[in-house]
Amino acid sequence: MKITSISVQVRDKNRVSISVDGKYRFSLDINQVVELGLRPGVEVDENQLSALETEGKFGKLYGRAVEYCFMRPRSTKELRDYLYRKTLPRRNKNGDLVDGYPKELTTRVIERLQQKKYLDDRKFAIYWIENRNLSKGISRRKLMSELFSKGINSSLIEELLVENVRNDDDEILKIIKKKRAKYDDQKLMAYLARLGFSYDDIKTALSEYQD
Repeated sequence: MKITSISVQVRDKNRVSISVDGKYRFSLDINQVVELGLRPGVEVDENQLSALETEGKFGKLYGRAVEYCFMRPRSTKELRDYLYRKTLPRRNKNGDLVDGYPKELTTRVIERLQQKKYLDDRKFAIYWIENRNLSKGISRRKLMSELFSKGINSSLIEELLVENVRNDDDEILKIIKKKRAKYDDQKLMAYLARLGFSYDDIKTALSEYQD
């Protein structure tokens, strides 16, 4: 068997279609073609083609993972959950059920992203804390819960929150100033409770603000 053509795809200029003996067989990332030294005329056997097809799937999954990470910083757990969904069977445009990506490729993708520094739980946790500081008030307990749900280990959470200057008293007052005109005491207390603040801290803050 022989590779007969390598052509850039219309919908994705970063990928190329590989034809073997005149028929389309699989696609690869352009960089993969260069790395693998592929060109028209190269002879291949079935085992080589199978390995190349696997590399093609890896390249496509890696590309999607990079896009997912570039939307905003991600934790390793978030990415692992995202990649897991990609391994599940799905319906194609014709409605046929097709296999998802091989599960073993997800480990390679995660390792590659970590090597490239696109995936870093410490950087993600710092981003999350800073984002919460800027976007809206939130209790320390709620913030810890969010980070834990993202797969950040408790020791790292504690370390970063110790370095953080925010405190619950300031956060409660910040929210009260923003929401006081919209909510009565009961609704405001319920809102603050959903953000993880304790009942006693809420009562104290409301009393001080009214004074």
